Amino acid sequence: MDFSYDDEQQALRDAVKGLAGKAYSDYENRRRAVAEEPGFSEQVWGQLAEMGLLGLPFSEEDGGVGAGPVEVAIVCQELGRVLAPEPYLASVVLAGGLVSAVGTPEQRAEVLGALSAGESVLAFAHDEPGRRWSAQAHDVTAAQDGDSWTLTGVKDGVTVGARADVLVVSAALPGGGTGLFLVAGDAAASRESYRTPDWLRAARVTFEATAATPLGTPGQDVTASIATVQDIARVMAANEALGLMQTQLALTTSYLKSRKQFGVTLNNFQALTFRAADLYTSVELTHSVVDWATMVLATGDTGALADAAARVGLQVSRAGRHLGKESIQLHGGIGVTAEYSVGMYTARLTALDHLLGDGSHYLGALSATVFDHEDLDPLAPAGAGA
Repeated sequence: MDFSYDDEQQALRDAVKGLAGKAYSDYENRRRAVAEEPGFSEQVWGQLAEMGLLGLPFSEEDGGVGAGPVEVAIVCQELGRVLAPEPYLASVVLAGGLVSAVGTPEQRAEVLGALSAGESVLAFAHDEPGRRWSAQAHDVTAAQDGDSWTLTGVKDGVTVGARADVLVVSAALPGGGTGLFLVAGDAAASRESYRTPDWLRAARVTFEATAATPLGTPGQDVTASIATVQDIARVMAANEALGLMQTQLALTTSYLKSRKQFGVTLNNFQALTFRAADLYTSVELTHSVVDWATMVLATGDTGALADAAARVGLQVSRAGRHLGKESIQLHGGIGVTAEYSVGMYTARLTALDHLLGDGSHYLGALSATVFDHEDLDPLAPAGAGA
């Protein structure tokens, strides 16, 4: 596979890097943006829309740009590189991806058009108390009365759920399966916002016979579509994590080159240099796996995508934990202070690790497929088969 970017993709990277860097290259700007609701900069969100980035993955008929996964991955990497708090992954990739995959032409044009223009923020209300990382809804139920639908139950961990103009809500259907519904954000019975460990915002959203509009065909089980979009989001979350890791590695090595102990900089101590080299190896291996998973996504093979999402999720989980723990320890006490960014990079990596599945979850998914493969005799001559 050719992992190099063409001229247009490189130009996109430079443009996003310029915008994100201007907004958040100074860590204090990020701290100010997340200090109060909605937990991100509405101004930067508008600038992302002006550049066409909010509509990047959607077709032109739906008000978007019609770009591919590689372009979306570039945006995720660059936003991750500076810890940008804007909900690109949650609103564009996940919630917007579901509308694009399931919605009617009219719904896609209306909802995605507003999202692409920066006039609306979407949120996917899916996780329920005591349940996570599934493509199905259980405790939030949908009820039908003629052509009208209502939702009842509680969703938790809804990223930007208190700010969202439109909620894309999963619910258990009367006839079985999981459906998706559109609900105006202010129509929910309550939206309780709280700060997440990475200082962003999530919400607990309660529905009490709340009026809802079916997304796509009413009563249709869309569990498979939810699973596919979740896998897409897993790959894009891995791209964001890669950007985070690359910056965190740079911060750590720069600190080792500047901080002095016993009259010399820390990079003169061989043990610390070896640990930094291990971090570099983790990041480079992650880079390769993330690029591979993104290319698998670009092929459009949903079967291969599920496997790639699990593999890249496991690698990012392990590398993120390694980088987070080591970079904080190599910084010493300053690494755990809110005033210094290295700890917040670790917090964001941890949040991504738990967004759609952690390392143990992905390891379990991959382990379940072991017996789907033929036995291999390690002592057999090359090319002899199983």
